[in-house]
Amino acid sequence: MSSKFSYKFSNLCGAVYKQGNVEFTKDGNSVLSPVGNKVSQFDLKNNTSCTFPFENQKNIYRFTVSPDGLLMIAVDEDGRAVLVNLHQKVVLFHFNFKQRVHDIKYSPNGRYFAVTHGRRVQVWHAPGHTHDYSPFSLYRSFPGQYDETLCLDWSQDSNFFAVGSRDTSCRVYSVHRLPGYRHVTLAAHRSPLVACFFQRDSLNVYTVAKDGALCVWECSLSLSEMTTLVEKHQRQKRGGAELEGGDKGEENDEIPDDPDGDDMAAIETEGANDDTDDQDETPPNSKKPRLLPNLCHWSKTAKHLFNQDGARVSCATLHQPSSLLVVGFNNGMFSLYEMPEFNLIHSLSISDQRISSVAVNSTGEWLAFGCKGLGQLLVWEWQSETYVLKQQGHFYDMNTLAYSPDGQLVATGGDDCKVKLWNTSSGFCFVTFSEHSSAVTSVCFSASGKVVLSASLDGTVRAFDLHRYRNFRTFASPRPVQFSCLTLDPSGEVVCAGSQDTFEIFVWSMQTGRLLDLLSSHEGPVSSVSFSPSRSVLVSGSWDKSVRVWDVFQGKGSTEKLNHIADVVTLAFRPDGAQLAVSSLDAQITFWDVGTSVVTGSIEGRHDLSVGRRDLDKVTAKKMAGGVYFTSLCYTADGSCILAGGRSKFICIYNVRYQALLKKFQISRNRSFDGMMPYLNSSRMTEAGPLDEISEDEREEEHDLKLPGVRKGNMSKRNTKPEIRVKSVQFSPTGRAWAAVSTEGLLIYSLDRGVVFDPYDLSIDVTPEGVSRAISHGQFSDALMMSFRLNERVLIVRSVEAIPVRDVPLIVQNLPAVYIEKLLVFLAQRLDSSPHLQFYLTWCVELLTAHCSRLKESSSSLMAPIRDLQKSITQKKADLGKICTSNEYMLQYLLTRGANVSDSTQTDIAVPT
Repeated sequence: MSSKFSYKFSNLCGAVYKQGNVEFTKDGNSVLSPVGNKVSQFDLKNNTSCTFPFENQKNIYRFTVSPDGLLMIAVDEDGRAVLVNLHQKVVLFHFNFKQRVHDIKYSPNGRYFAVTHGRRVQVWHAPGHTHDYSPFSLYRSFPGQYDETLCLDWSQDSNFFAVGSRDTSCRVYSVHRLPGYRHVTLAAHRSPLVACFFQRDSLNVYTVAKDGALCVWECSLSLSEMTTLVEKHQRQKRGGAELEGGDKGEENDEIPDDPDGDDMAAIETEGANDDTDDQDETPPNSKKPRLLPNLCHWSKTAKHLFNQDGARVSCATLHQPSSLLVVGFNNGMFSLYEMPEFNLIHSLSISDQRISSVAVNSTGEWLAFGCKGLGQLLVWEWQSETYVLKQQGHFYDMNTLAYSPDGQLVATGGDDCKVKLWNTSSGFCFVTFSEHSSAVTSVCFSASGKVVLSASLDGTVRAFDLHRYRNFRTFASPRPVQFSCLTLDPSGEVVCAGSQDTFEIFVWSMQTGRLLDLLSSHEGPVSSVSFSPSRSVLVSGSWDKSVRVWDVFQGKGSTEKLNHIADVVTLAFRPDGAQLAVSSLDAQITFWDVGTSVVTGSIEGRHDLSVGRRDLDKVTAKKMAGGVYFTSLCYTADGSCILAGGRSKFICIYNVRYQALLKKFQISRNRSFDGMMPYLNSSRMTEAGPLDEISEDEREEEHDLKLPGVRKGNMSKRNTKPEIRVKSVQFSPTGRAWAAVSTEGLLIYSLDRGVVFDPYDLSIDVTPEGVSRAISHGQFSDALMMSFRLNERVLIVRSVEAIPVRDVPLIVQNLPAVYIEKLLVFLAQRLDSSPHLQFYLTWCVELLTAHCSRLKESSSSLMAPIRDLQKSITQKKADLGKICTSNEYMLQYLLTRGANVSDSTQTDIAVPT
């Protein structure tokens, strides 16, 4: 029973990118991408992905990673930030910037981070570098902009940073107060800035605007000269503080910050007046400080234009070590330039939508692109012109999912008319079928796992071959219908699909594709169909408040009718086929004995499906609870519990025998979805309605103005918040994971594989030291059993790998029966990560050979670890097959070369002297 509570969030597979910026990790081998209010990491070397378990309150808008790769600051749409330890994946601190943050970056030395804060820029002490109670400590605030600040970049010595604004100008600030230095305004653009960068080993600045203009600004001082001046001032400042007992080095400091944003010390280097001309009119008693000549100035040396057929720049980044500038456009194209000569290296169209973010890894080889419109994440290797990663989730909502028999694959169908296959180990989508012309409503696998079937509202059921990845069979109805559900019999010979407009069930032959029968006794749309795992019967549920049992193979038609109080939404068989669970529109789950057609129990789930109040609801959430129900059911592998999900943010797991709720899993805490909070916030209400429903002018987004004279974009565009819902849930055949299709995507929950102490048959001699002593004395069997008793993974690995291969058969034969399941689970887990493939395959062969009869007798209880072992072996077989296929000719060459060398050696020996 405890295993039902141990499932933890493992991965989010259905979405790869939502909005915000993408970044590479410090080693350059992984990409961090925001997916809603979470962050996913895609490992490009090992071809795996994982989603961090922490969540922001709303969708993440910007995030930054510290230079050492230990900390990350993620900020959502409202300016609420979380400080995260990336190694432990835990939240350390929460903070609220109180308004949208357009950009946030760590300084190269890791001591500060800068945040665009409205019309200001704030510099904060980086967490861990101060001894304050709060990890976030404000160092300085820099006003001066006339509109929102959009982008920023740090100089290499972390003493200066450039800030680009919507007022078409860029300003260069000094982090520390330097006498004689005033911030400089670089004004030469005619549209808002997209990005600004410092050149490597220099204070020269590049500025990029949305209209496709690039300006190069050259500084009068070199970086080394300016760094020397800053260090000299810092030493004088510290020395004066020690002698005078205070900070006396501020006499000739810069102009104090003007809260209104009008800094009289700002100097325009291009097309603007210098406000220092008015200093003679200042009254003698004024406290305005005396302006000094600026230490350095910037001058525009070049201006380049991006000619992309009227496309506007949407994002840009600079790889300082190689001076490569990558620019993304709103038409899906990107260009790669060599700076400062502005030589075009490469240009390519990678998407049909606007490129929202771009990043370059540390070596400058890989480019990562995020496209918000399609939810795409692409990694491009520009030197070889090949894709390293190309992933895209469902464009619209997912509707259904199905696990393969070995638990290695998950098939999903969505409203975008596509069927996608996901690898549960890597989290990547490796094939997409787009033959359907309408929404996909149901998917299922064959018993062999080589065929996946899908039903759609376009009136077809299609079968796809997973070897050749093609649609090899299409099942159609005599007249146009809309299929809402699908099932396949255990033998894989009969396909059944229910329609929601003609109230009929269609039966086809899998071999010939011919229509065998038409079942038409329902008086409402057919909502669910399923074959019994143990009996040759078909069960269907309908909106006519009934469940019918059909004898499809004998041709007897409907043999039983099970009546319900409300419309039937979905149904599911227990793995042994003896019990049927039915969910109805009144949020009840009814359990039927299939053999006697008697109700054995029921669960009232209305109170467990807690719902929130939507922004436009006129009634409370308690009143809204009357319209919620379970839309998907699934039994656990042992049939003792049932998993249920529906129109709620909760997924419930119930004990079938006692009809009791065991646990509720909250799949999301993202307040960007509608109906997440039980009560509305009265402070968000105005005379015009809720603030969340008032459309704001997203000026940073590029609107397509398709009509002449239109200035405010497409006013008919939908501006609604999605509502969190669970469309489908299913347990993995291995029993160690379950998946749910929700508004966020494909969520996978798995058992925690960490260290779990199990005090079974312990004695005073069973200690880690005792295990080490037994290994050193050659008592491998005792060491293995003691490590299993301690249940510590490190000790088990050490005990198993210390056993010589020649002793494996003897140790396995003498292994007590109580350790068979433990060894099966360990081998299934270790095969995924260990490089010793032949060694652990030898263990598997000897274990299955020596204990074959015992495994067959306990197949019901050992089915989960056996399928987990099968999944691991299948994955290793696929990986090894790819390696052998890609090196086939090299192996042939080596074998031929070795044979020639052997023949020549024999010939030399046979020649007489």
